[in-house]
Amino acid sequence: MAEKNILFAFRGEPLCFVHVLLNALDLAEQGRGGQIVIEGEAVKLVGEMSRPDHFLNALYRQVREKGLIVAVCKACSAKMKATAAVEAEGLPLVGHIAGHPAMSHYLAAGYRIITF
Repeated sequence: MAEKNILFAFRGEPLCFVHVLLNALDLAEQGRGGQIVIEGEAVKLVGEMSRPDHFLNALYRQVREKGLIVAVCKACSAKMKATAAVEAEGLPLVGHIAGHPAMSHYLAAGYRIITF
């Protein structure tokens, strides 16, 4: 069975999130998962990174093209007024538990969770 890693990104600082994107791509390239769940303040970055002039846009597009973003927190997107940007990007809004993605969902599927 292949190793499965999923990155839960909570922090909304672009200089932190760059490591999420880089590590997701690296893990995926190695066949070790690399899926991303965007939570907390990080949901605000979706709208920012989708702009062509944003310094993370190229990495973000690579991650998007590989389908590595598997969930964006529904509750946090609403709270941070990011729902429209997430929907415009076609990313899945997920809310297993009280509007938030459940880590237990991914653990049950055999993922190892890494948080940022």
